[in-house]
Amino acid sequence: MKDASERAVQAAIDGEMLLLDPEVRASPARVLGLLDPEFTEIGASGRRWDAETILTVTSGGSVSPESPVKVSEMSGVVLAPGVVHLTYFADNQGRRVWRSSVWRLTETGWRMYFHQGTPTD
Repeated sequence: MKDASERAVQAAIDGEMLLLDPEVRASPARVLGLLDPEFTEIGASGRRWDAETILTVTSGGSVSPESPVKVSEMSGVVLAPGVVHLTYFADNQGRRVWRSSVWRLTETGWRMYFHQGTPTD
């Protein structure tokens, strides 16, 4: 049986993968259900986003079923009880970005609190 830290990291990974799923991204309600109300992102473009404004990106078709985001080197660590930090490499149609996100456990489950993308070669 997995210990609490392993389960917490896996829950954050599961949520992260859902947010990369084109079907989930097409549903603002599903996306908002995975984002913390205090969510912020610093995108690979350098732009700052919040939970409402990120919906323009997620529902805009930036990830398609025909060419899903390729994820590698996913790892996570529990920073404190109920807080997980994930890092991974994402390739979206040749655009390569290191991703970092912080997930926190809320009354409704694990939700992404912060996300940042940094372009790489």
